[in-house]
Amino acid sequence: CPAPSSLRTANGTRICAQLYADSSPYYDQCCGGAVLVVNPGSDVPYMPRNWGARVSSLVVGTRCELTVWSRAGKKGKSRRFGA
Repeated sequence: CPAPSSLRTANGTRICAQLYADSSPYYDQCCGGAVLVVNPGSDVPYMPRNWGARVSSLVVGTRCELTVWSRAGKKGKSRRFGA
């Protein structure tokens, strides 16, 4: 997985988090497959198409916090992740 401090786009813009579709019990093989990028300041109450219940790994950038909910529309239990 990339280091939290290295989350940037190709042009150098900061990324707040990256969510990955594939995982592995071996750490060096985590963070694979399709990637969903979360930009700073994003507020997304619904997962994009084909991403519901698909995220298996995530990396949150430094100075960012990612809050997720167990149900769509910011309902259910929530959990916060940081770098």
